[in-house]
Amino acid sequence: MDAVLNEDIPCNLCGARNAHLLYPSTLTDTSLDAADFRCTSSAYGVHPPIVRCNACGLVYANPRWDSSLVNENYSVVEDPTYVEERQGRVLTFERNLAPFEKLIAGNSPTRRLLDVGCHIGVMIELAQARGWEGWGLEPSVWASEQARARGLRVITGTLDHAALPENYFDVVTMWDVIEHLTDPAAEIRNVQRILKPGGIFAIHTIDIESPFARVMGPRWPWLMEMHLYYFSPRTLSKMLAQNGFQVIRFNAQGRYLRLGYFVTRLEPYSRSLYRLLDRIVAALAWSRVAIPVNFGDLFTLYARKI
Repeated sequence: MDAVLNEDIPCNLCGARNAHLLYPSTLTDTSLDAADFRCTSSAYGVHPPIVRCNACGLVYANPRWDSSLVNENYSVVEDPTYVEERQGRVLTFERNLAPFEKLIAGNSPTRRLLDVGCHIGVMIELAQARGWEGWGLEPSVWASEQARARGLRVITGTLDHAALPENYFDVVTMWDVIEHLTDPAAEIRNVQRILKPGGIFAIHTIDIESPFARVMGPRWPWLMEMHLYYFSPRTLSKMLAQNGFQVIRFNAQGRYLRLGYFVTRLEPYSRSLYRLLDRIVAALAWSRVAIPVNFGDLFTLYARKI
């Protein structure tokens, strides 16, 4: 899809238009391909200009593609590799359920959860198995159909258009979603509207201020064209506080990946190393073995609706 970087935006946190270039664009062209918006994309290091706000420090892509084009690509994207990587997602989400279950315990007679950007619905399925009334919201037509085929309650679309009731959910989760949004502050306000008073908002995202990100600099793998915002616990906490939330805590948190899948993530950095490890993993039949991966550059934050 032909496109141009024609949307010049103010800072989503403080509204300032005073930013400096952090990392220049590495795009060889500005065409949009829905494949680059897959969760499992390995297009590391390919991104539009990335700037840092001089007023508040928020890092974001600017200029960028028109928001409508970004949203259109998410609606048509398909990602069969994500299905193959299901085992790693199951292990990751099983671990992620426990913290907010403790935070909500005894505070509500209901256990109603919405996973925003639920993709094929792994989180919802696991939550339902633990007694939650699970709901999902997913812009990808393909992914939401995959989820509904498993009998899950998943709405195709976004919070702007889903017409969900106010003060309805006990927990709203966003796993690896907020960095993709064209207007994170508006999305947080939408979450605040549908959460019950005292409800929990759990967000997992990348950390631009982590030691690993600082050391890697322009080679940090999460600098990608599908990522529009690069938060840290500091900037995300501030945005939540501005929109009706009290931050409870945050912590670095990695994920589980199949070893075979993890090895494929190395190819953009060293093809020779990738080929060597790929042969070893295949020879030992370890490709489906799930391993924990944590470089300290991903974090989960828990906040409560005031």
